[in-house]
Parts: sequence; C-alpha cells; structure tokens
Amino acid sequence: MGYALRMAAGCTTTVLIGEIWQIPELAVPALVTMALWQEDRTTNAIAGVGVNLLVLILLALVYGIIRITLDHPLGIVIAVALLSCGFFFLGSASKLKPVAYMLGLIVVYAMIAVDQVPVGELATRALLYADLFTLAPGIVMVALGLLICPSPKALLTRRIAARLRMSAALLATPDPLLLERADDMMREGMSGMAKNLKMARLEKIWRANDLAALEQAARSSVALLILARAHASRSGDVVSLEDLTPFMQEMAIIFEEGDYPTDILSPTRIGQTSHDAMVDILSSFTNPAPSHSPAPQPEGSGFFFADAFTNPEHVRFAVKGTAAVMFSYFVFKILNWQGIHTSIITCFIVAQPTMGEMISKLSLRISGALVGATLGILSIVFVMPHLHDVAAFLLLIFIGSLIGAWVKTGDERIAYAGFQIGLAFFLSDLKDYGPTTDMTTARDRIVGIMLGNLITYAMFTSFWPSSAYQKIPKRLDAMFAALRRQIAARTEPDRMLCAADAQTALSAAERVFENATVEPAHMRAQMDQLTQYHDILSKAAELTVDTLLSPASPDLATRLVALEAHTP
Repeated sequence: MGYALRMAAGCTTTVLIGEIWQIPELAVPALVTMALWQEDRTTNAIAGVGVNLLVLILLALVYGIIRITLDHPLGIVIAVALLSCGFFFLGSASKLKPVAYMLGLIVVYAMIAVDQVPVGELATRALLYADLFTLAPGIVMVALGLLICPSPKALLTRRIAARLRMSAALLATPDPLLLERADDMMREGMSGMAKNLKMARLEKIWRANDLAALEQAARSSVALLILARAHASRSGDVVSLEDLTPFMQEMAIIFEEGDYPTDILSPTRIGQTSHDAMVDILSSFTNPAPSHSPAPQPEGSGFFFADAFTNPEHVRFAVKGTAAVMFSYFVFKILNWQGIHTSIITCFIVAQPTMGEMISKLSLRISGALVGATLGILSIVFVMPHLHDVAAFLLLIFIGSLIGAWVKTGDERIAYAGFQIGLAFFLSDLKDYGPTTDMTTARDRIVGIMLGNLITYAMFTSFWPSSAYQKIPKRLDAMFAALRRQIAARTEPDRMLCAADAQTALSAAERVFENATVEPAHMRAQMDQLTQYHDILSKAAELTVDTLLSPASPDLATRLVALEAHTP
C-alpha cells in the first residue's frame, strides 16, 4: 500500500505540473510516471535522470526526421514505421527493455501528432511536447521520489523481516492461502533484495560492515523460508518447530525498525534435521562469512543481448510490433477518427514476445481496461460537473491513480491489469486542461484501447507465433546450472546464496511452463514433453530443499545428473 500511495502521489504531481505548463495529451506523462516509478528513492532518481538523458538524444533524431518529412505525409509514415521497428527491436534484444516501449510510445506519438498543429510550429511543438512528456515525470521522480520514497536499505530490512514473519507463520498454523503466499515469496529468491543491496551501496552513506551483515541476513532469510515451507508441506512430519517462532518474531521486529540483530541467542539443537538446520541459520543469521563460490557470469555484458543479431525472434518481434502500430495508424487515418489514436499507444504497451504471454495477459488487459474505463466514465458523469477547484480535480486523479497503482504493485499475476486500469483512466479523464465533461473523448479513447488490444493480439498470434514451450529448455539449463552451484558449495553462506539463485531460476522456468500451458490446443498438441517438464520442475524444487537440509548427502549430485539425463 505504501508503494501504491507513493506511485499515485507521483502521477498526481505529474498531472499538476502538466496543468501548470499546459502540456497537451497529459495522459502520456501520467502513464510514463506510473510505468517508470520505482520503489526506492535511489532507483527512482536514476530512472528519472536516465530517461531524460535518453530523450535528449532522441530529440535530435526527431528534429532531423521532422525537417526531412515536413509536408511529406508518406515520409512521416515511413519514419513512424522505422522508429517503431527500432524501439520494438531494442525492447526485445537489449537491456533497454524496461523503458524502450515508453520511449517508442513518446517519440512515435510526437511524430503522429505533427500533422495536428499549424505548419509553422511543427518542429518546435513536436520537440517541446516530446521533451515535456518525459521531463515532467523525470522531475517528479527525482524531486518527489527523494522526499517520499524509502531508502533501499530500509526496503531491504523490511523484506528480511517479511521472510522471518512468513517462516514463523509457516511453523505455526499454515493454511492454503499462506502456503501460496509463501511460494510466491520463496520464488523471488534474492532478486529484489539484491537490487536493494546494490542501490544501498550506490548511496555511499551506509557502513560497509552493516551492508555485509544485511547481505548475509538476506541470504539467511531465503534459506530459512525454504526450510519452513518444506516443513509445512510435509504432513507426516510430527516434529513441532514452534519453539523457533519466538526467535524469528523478535528478529523481525529489529529488522522492521531498520536495524539488525548482532548477539543472537542461539536456539537449542534437538537432533532433528529440519529443526537443527534452521537453528544453524538463526544462530549465524547476520554473521558474514567469506564466499568461495564463483559468481555466475551474466550472459552478454554489453548493451545488446548475446543473441541480439543472431536470433530471428528479435527481428520478428519488431516486425510484428511495427505492423500493429502501422495498422492502428492507418485505421484511425482512413476512418478520420482522431479520437482512437490511443490504439497506437496501446500497441507499445501490450506487446508480448510469446503467444502464451499474450493469452495469459489478455484477460488482465481487457478487465483492467474495462475497470479503468468505467472509473473514467463514472467520474466524468458524476464527479467532474461538481469540481470547482484544482485541489478537487487532483484528488480525483489521485484516487484513480491509487486504484491502478495498488493493483500494479501487487503480485505479478495481476500487476499487468493495474497498468491497464491507469491507461484507460488517464486517457478518459485527461484531455485538455482541468476537468472534462466530454463523453465523446472518453468513448473514443476506450474504443482506441480496445482496438489496439485486438490488433496487437491478432498480429502477434497470427504471424510467426512464438511459443513459450520453445523457451523451456533454456530456462531449465539455467536452473540446472544454479542447482550445480548449490550442490558444489562448500560453505553455509555459499549454499544459502546458491539456494536463493536456484529459487529464482526455478521461478523463471515455472513461469515459462505456465505460459506454455495456456496456449491454444493446436499448439499444445505438439508439446510432447509438457508433463515431463512438470515432473522435472517438481523434482528440482525438492532437490533445492534437500541440498539445504543435508548438504553432505552423497546422492545429491547423482539425483541432479539423473534429472538432467531425463530432460528432453
């Protein structure tokens, strides 16, 4: 909720700046703010500065294109197609993926808006608007983010505390909902906490030994959660571990206050494997030890991914995305229905690389758009006529933003719907300056959103449909590599770090598997090894737990080799 409140505050402040500067199409900067807003102050500031630096480079490109295509409609069409293709390619084949689509949306929209302003002001207005679309969100993310967002260290200690409390709850009275939440938290591994650690070190205001202790605590919390979840799922285990919960609760309180425990009273060992493994973790929870496991080398350390220019999927993705944008462009031009230009914005937002992702997110996309559109129309009918000052208008924007942000900051299974809520709400209620009572605008933009969803879905599922099933072997290879490192680890800190990495790799493989299972029947008919993949994922999850429980067991490596041998 705190994350959602801060994101809603950022969107509302962007709208306020847009009202003061009279930025046209104010929905776009509001959407950029919602898309790029980060949880901690450091990442937020970096994202805000970075996106504006990128746009400065792109402005020179836009200026040159406008000079060439001025009074040449065909030239504008070609430029839009080339720019769309370039940004979709960057989104698929480079590390710019989180922001490539937003940048493409802004630049392409600026090009399309060129023919909507007087000829003499074309270049100036297009450049100004493209800059303001990112300058306003960037200012808000840096200035407001530094004021209201927590430090990455505070987020790290809260995440550690959350895992301690979850572990304690699993040892007490686990229920199906708690087990599902524990699975989601466990599969995150160290990914979120590793990012917090990196940003905390970047701030240069925290002591190195404190961050080292918190890094060890993050590893320990993941390992503890894995063991607690395994114990909760074993109904035949009659040994109670509730004597450990007071230690976990007391430590969680300290972490929630932003500190970490140093002199930990070690619980008593009782000679039971699960119990004593947790005791060992708790007794050295924040004691950093030297790590001997070599860090895995990331694939492709450059700006582009290793297969950026060899894998045809990246080019196909760019072509399909460009086709969706251009088809939307031609539809609203041929119909002379300017209000449905939101279909182009939608194309950049909803494109997904595989058919499984497109289908799994289709319901989130449609339901989110319908919820946001309903909020927008109801506010126009019942709220807008009664607004008499800017404060009331901003309160309405804040409430609409909060609903979308709350869903967006939730579990990844529903987060996509949150952005769709914000998309439909902003595009319905933010037209010119101040409150609007124009139902035609809301209707047209909602039609544009639905049209963009339909066109993008049709393009990505009809031409070169990419199946998530084909990506499972690569994810399994990464999972097996993480398991090998965990089994080979010789120290407790190494084992806990590798266990967290294995959970992250296992989560990525499970997500791809889930996407494959929702693809159409004619595609699933060719997935001969789908059941076999499911069994491999289940056995890999068991192996991760057993490696923590009995690291010296001689059959761990044998089990892993057998598991790899049975992989299709």
